[in-house]
Amino acid sequence: MRKTITIIFSILVGTVLGSLIIGRIAGNKINRFAGLADKHLALFLLMNQWMKVKQNGKSLAEYLQQKGYRDIAIYGVGYAGETLVHELEDTEIHVMYGIDQNTDIDCDGIQVVSLENELKKVDAVVVTAITFFDEIKEKLSVKLECPIISLEDILYRL
Repeated sequence: MRKTITIIFSILVGTVLGSLIIGRIAGNKINRFAGLADKHLALFLLMNQWMKVKQNGKSLAEYLQQKGYRDIAIYGVGYAGETLVHELEDTEIHVMYGIDQNTDIDCDGIQVVSLENELKKVDAVVVTAITFFDEIKEKLSVKLECPIISLEDILYRL
C-alpha cells in the first residue's frame, strides 16, 4: 500500500514539476516572440510612414539640409538604416559612418563602427532604431556634441 502511494505521489510531483518547467519555457518563448512582433510592427509602421512621406513628394535629404546637417552618422544600420543610406545617395547629405552593435554589416561601403569606438565629429546622428531611443541618445550624447534625432520623429514631422 505504501509503495503504491509513493508511486502515485511521485507521479503527481513529477507531473506538476514537469508542467511548471514546460510552462516557464513556453512563457519565455511567447514573451520573446511577442517582443519581436512588437518590434516588427513598429518597423512596419515606420516604413509605412516613410512611404507616405515619399508619396507626398517630401524628402528626408531636404529636411536635413534645411536643418543645416550635411555630414551625418546613422545609428542602426538594419533595414531602416540601409534604406536611409540609399535614400541619401546622390544628395547633399553625406553619411560619414554607421553605428551598430554588429560592425560586420556591409552597408553599401559605409564604415560601421561600434558605440564603444571613438566617433568622428558629424553635424547630426539619425537614429533608426525604433526602440530605446532615449537610452541610445543618452549614450551618444556622452560621445558626440551634435543633435541626435530619431528617424521616426523626422518622418512624422514631414
